[in-house]
Amino acid sequence: CLCVALNPVSRNPGLPAVQWKWCVLKRCLSFVNQREAKNLGPVSGPNRQRDLCTFCTISLDQEEVFRTKVFDKSVSPFYGEDFYFEIPRPFQCLSFYVYAKSVFQRDLPVGKVSIRKDDLCKYSGKEHWFSLHPVDPNSEVQGKVHLEMRLNEVITENGSLGQHLVVRIIECKELPLISGQNCDPYATVSLVGPARSDQKKTKVKKKTSNPQFEETFFFEVTRSSSYSKKSHFQVEEEDIEKLEIKVDLWNNENLAQDVFLGETRVPVKILRNDHIHKAWYLLQPKGNGSKSKSDDLGSLRLKLTYIEDTVLPSACYTPLCNLLLKSPDVKPISASAAHILGDICRERYEAVLPMVRLLLHHNRFVPFVSAVAALELDNTQEANTIFRGNSLATRCIDDMMKIVGKNYLAVTLKPVIDEICDSNKACEIDPNKLKEGDNVEVNKENLQVYVQKVFSSITQSSSSCPPLMCDVFRSLRHLAHVLNVFYSAVSSFVFLRFFAVAVLSPHSFQLRSHHPDPEISRTLTLISKTIQTLGSWGSLSKKLSSFKETYMYDFFKSFQEDKCIEKVKKFLDEISSNVSKESSGLEDAVVLKEGEVQKRAQGRKRLGKRNFKKRWLRVTNRELSYHKHKGKEALCTISVKNIQAVEKLDESAFNRKNMFQVVHSEKPLYVQAGNCVEASEWLEVLGQVTRCNEGRLATFHPSNYTSGSWQCCKSQSNSAPGCKPCTTTMLANLQLDIDCDRETERIFSFLSSNDTKLQNMEDACASMAVYQGPQREQEEYSKFTIQEPKETFQTLKQLRNIMEELQRQHNIRNDTAAQYGILKKQNSIQCSDARSGVI
Repeated sequence: CLCVALNPVSRNPGLPAVQWKWCVLKRCLSFVNQREAKNLGPVSGPNRQRDLCTFCTISLDQEEVFRTKVFDKSVSPFYGEDFYFEIPRPFQCLSFYVYAKSVFQRDLPVGKVSIRKDDLCKYSGKEHWFSLHPVDPNSEVQGKVHLEMRLNEVITENGSLGQHLVVRIIECKELPLISGQNCDPYATVSLVGPARSDQKKTKVKKKTSNPQFEETFFFEVTRSSSYSKKSHFQVEEEDIEKLEIKVDLWNNENLAQDVFLGETRVPVKILRNDHIHKAWYLLQPKGNGSKSKSDDLGSLRLKLTYIEDTVLPSACYTPLCNLLLKSPDVKPISASAAHILGDICRERYEAVLPMVRLLLHHNRFVPFVSAVAALELDNTQEANTIFRGNSLATRCIDDMMKIVGKNYLAVTLKPVIDEICDSNKACEIDPNKLKEGDNVEVNKENLQVYVQKVFSSITQSSSSCPPLMCDVFRSLRHLAHVLNVFYSAVSSFVFLRFFAVAVLSPHSFQLRSHHPDPEISRTLTLISKTIQTLGSWGSLSKKLSSFKETYMYDFFKSFQEDKCIEKVKKFLDEISSNVSKESSGLEDAVVLKEGEVQKRAQGRKRLGKRNFKKRWLRVTNRELSYHKHKGKEALCTISVKNIQAVEKLDESAFNRKNMFQVVHSEKPLYVQAGNCVEASEWLEVLGQVTRCNEGRLATFHPSNYTSGSWQCCKSQSNSAPGCKPCTTTMLANLQLDIDCDRETERIFSFLSSNDTKLQNMEDACASMAVYQGPQREQEEYSKFTIQEPKETFQTLKQLRNIMEELQRQHNIRNDTAAQYGILKKQNSIQCSDARSGVI
């Protein structure tokens, strides 16, 4: 998974810089300080430096997956955007580009930073400065080529003994898209030496990023000589040490100049010891890329954290998974494996997330978090601060709400957040921050209207609250009843840690595609602060005295205390009562995702560019529709209840990448997303909103129907059942796709990285079990929660045995890992499943 947060900062006034923080983590939410960029490098054109409008993009290889908003006319732009996505495919490089926006011509690149996947670990965990490099077309390459080489001895025409170098170019994979479409690739194969350069060319393969060439070329590598007295068959051989095979990949442009796609060079001397060499080679830039100096282009400060999951077969994880799932039944809960994980990883907030997902999948979350919350309540001395800290219970519930409550937030907050961002009314009430001409009374009125809309949306949303969240809140209310703080226990989560945070940072909760502008962000901050106070259980009059800002004190006077408290109490009662809440089904349609796509015209022939047209695709909780442009009337509307399947489409169907199909009662809807991440997100959203449909299909056709048959299975009936099983669905309250093996692997990784703490905890248990006198506070031991040393010690022993076996399984598979370009033959290796999307 990839989390990217763009936060430009300046290194010094003389050297331009942009900071981009990103990390590859499991479904991680990141909140990063927002700063600015200064003095971005110059680009060509009159007054270009003065009128510079810039934006940044993130690319997997040459496929752009995200871009920031354009920052108008400034060489000191403030981007401050976060991007969250899971890597859906293998990649070679992660690249960051800075562009200057142009109105009358194509956007001009300022510079880039490109980091190979294999190099990401070198910079993990620390900030580094990277120089911006020029964007050279000859260095923009990706993909790999499969080659086979061998030497054959032959008798030449004059009877001398010679050698032929046989080069077989088998296939290429993962070539880039050209203008969003598959390219028309061909290869040139050259034998290059000090005094020769023989070149041969393959056929052009049409519309594919994975061409199958299967062509063989012969090169003579010895020069025949006349008869010599020393030997009847002596020949003057070329120095093989100086010969190399050079393979260039090109995109055929017909009338225009062909586009360079990449090259690779293989020295012929590799065949000295073996007659046959067969391997994959990554394509490289022409001449190893541009050598131009880039000091004047600026620098990017990057903080990288990269984690790659190598997932073993499911059977390997069964012991650890079972031990974790038994945690809710362990007495005391502090002796359980799940609690131990949270105890030793207190500093790593993301360590709890895979455990929460695992417990959610197996319906074990509520009993576990109830036990952990009970332990925290037992240790709570001040009732008014209940669940306000960063404890294991609060971390678990926070993660659960972000996972389970995603659609709940969209239904409740997205319409009003969109209205606030689109209308952008002035709401500043701080006299020190008012702009010239602002009317503080008008601003206060605008802010009050916004707060009332958000507050009403929340307090009237109890019927939409997910059942699992209600179960947790009901348990918290029961536990906190003894302390008579049951309202505070629930409100501290649902208002302070859920709604208020989502209002403050809507982009982090996928409520907005970009971070809001500074003025809107200030408005959301004021609303969030107000919602926190209104939602906090207790008397508003007591809270007003805690405000240091006079303007906030005056603003809160406008709210009627009794009515607000009554609404909050009613809402908290409804979401934490024993009565299961069912949705009324009358809520407004909520936009879950929308964006520009390429849609294939229905009923057209298989070929032809005109068959694909740009359309604005929109999916809500009720319907899927496409429009000619954003904001226009729908050209076609499909009820979500009538969708029978949402599946990927084979690239060969239309010679296009990133395509998926929506199967419904009429002809399938074929859609091409802008990139691999967009395609993955469309599939996820549509899959979630339709997974409970009664008419879902069990099988589907991964290709299209053309020329009287399905291209995938050759069945001639248009209504023939599909030839491939549909994606498995989960008909549970949690509409999630959770890979338990992957989550367990992440837990194993966290435990392994904290092996020293596990050992310290084991020593502490042993010491406490043996020493029966008064407990002595030791610095290391006091960091752990140990109620029953013997029970905790037994769990730790089980964990250590399981971890040793898992590590042994990893070592076995690591021993068989292959490297590009070094194998004499492609061995058939039983590889483990790399489900992180990078291999």
